[in-house]
Amino acid sequence: MVLGLSGGVDSAAAAILLQEMGHEVHALYMANGEGSPARAAACAEMLGLHFSVDDRTAAFQAQVIAPFFESYLRGETPNPCILCNPAVKFRTLFDYADAHGCDYVATGHYARVIDGRLYQGKGRHDQSYMLYRLPGAWIRRCIFPLGEFEEKDQVRRVAAGRVPDRTSQAAASMEICFIPEGRHPEFMESHGICPPPGDFVDDEGRVLGRHQGIHRYTVGMRKRLGIALGQRMYVRKIDPERNQVVLSPAVEPRAQLLQLREECWYELPEMGRTYGCRVRHSRRMGEAEVRAIGPDGVLLRVTPEAGIPAPGQSAVLYSGEKVVGGGIISGILHDNS
Repeated sequence: MVLGLSGGVDSAAAAILLQEMGHEVHALYMANGEGSPARAAACAEMLGLHFSVDDRTAAFQAQVIAPFFESYLRGETPNPCILCNPAVKFRTLFDYADAHGCDYVATGHYARVIDGRLYQGKGRHDQSYMLYRLPGAWIRRCIFPLGEFEEKDQVRRVAAGRVPDRTSQAAASMEICFIPEGRHPEFMESHGICPPPGDFVDDEGRVLGRHQGIHRYTVGMRKRLGIALGQRMYVRKIDPERNQVVLSPAVEPRAQLLQLREECWYELPEMGRTYGCRVRHSRRMGEAEVRAIGPDGVLLRVTPEAGIPAPGQSAVLYSGEKVVGGGIISGILHDNS
């Protein structure tokens, strides 16, 4: 079997668990132009793993970073990991598996595969949301050894003393691997993408002040707005055509209607049925009622417990702990029903 080995504690612990299961593990590091394979190589050496590096920098730039930039310029809030998993990361692993006769692919994701279907991981670090776009044929060949672990400390204990200390004691993985500082505006600007300043406006279109470029804001954002208005405000909408950021008073959350595009389903959702729903990679789970299924995509009525949705993020549906599928949020409407 082939394991995606990043050099972090999760993939290192996954390697140890796979060895304990009796698997012959081929460790593969995917180079994407960011970071170094040195830590992964050290882990592989200590564990006695076959180790290879596959440079996918060009594919990563074209299929992850470029769409990431484009999404922000459309006023969206992209999730690059959701794009990367099927297009680059797991594609790399399955290419290797097929070339070397490996039946299975494994990673350090916190998720489970049961009877060939994708399920939530047991703990609070569940990452099934990030994997919903993987094809079902791939899911049936995936093993996620950390899916039953409920706490990160359990994973660290698996790795302790078996891999270099800098791996077993490393901080949690970054959400966006190619932005180490966690500040996407600066990353975009360093690549020459500098949207101009424009107007903050209220719901009626009245100008409230000036923003510093639409790439610096996301729907639902409340802090670091850089404007004082005497009341709590949040970003309700980003309008790239007018170069405006629409601010609304912070009010009690309410249900919203979400239009989805580019859906991926393991089973087609049922009209009128209510599912568990996540609208961001977080621990928050709300409910979503399927209101329409048609050529324009699926329309969901999502409860406020799911959190604040944003165009460009994904809405993922769950039946119990089983992942039903989801899609990218293309439109948001307030629901008065």
